Amino acid sequence: MKLIVGLGNPGPKYAGTRHNVGFVVVDNIASRARVAFEAAPADALIAKVRSAGLVPDLLLAKPLTFMNESGQAIGELLRYFKIDVADLLVVVDEVQLPLGKLRARARGSAGGHNGLKSAIQHVGDEFARLRLGVGRGDSRRDLADHVLAKFEKDEADEVVRMIERATDASEAFVIGGIAAVMNQFNGGDPATTE
Repeated sequence: MKLIVGLGNPGPKYAGTRHNVGFVVVDNIASRARVAFEAAPADALIAKVRSAGLVPDLLLAKPLTFMNESGQAIGELLRYFKIDVADLLVVVDEVQLPLGKLRARARGSAGGHNGLKSAIQHVGDEFARLRLGVGRGDSRRDLADHVLAKFEKDEADEVVRMIERATDASEAFVIGGIAAVMNQFNGGDPATTE
């Protein structure tokens, strides 16, 4: 079984913010698979995707611990469902990437992201992560204010494309692993590249 965890903050106050793109991606995967989220044996919502054939089953999760404590729920889910950390993909926002750009890595540091920092604290750093570029915005603006803000209207089309590509990348992780995702999805959106 594979586990894809989208990071974000629970509640309507945070819906549509830059920090919640991880939630949006796992919601999109669930919608494509026609599965619904339910309570989990951890502080999270989960959706189970049963697969046919050679593709592994998939567990989708949205921690309800708020971003900075996400690792607690991730660790509990891995232990409860007996999923190896190598079968985990964490989907997060990334201010150091321009809007729309994706970057997948097999392992690594938190890079200043508190959700990843929490995940590393609870499960180590040997898990795959998919970062979605949300841009940095005005450097004079407080970073917390930026990531907790909603996207601008003129960013909407790019956000939709990024979410679709990130959903495709997450599904590719289930089938081919993180190497396949890095080969196919790292970089800009081919639809917008000259």
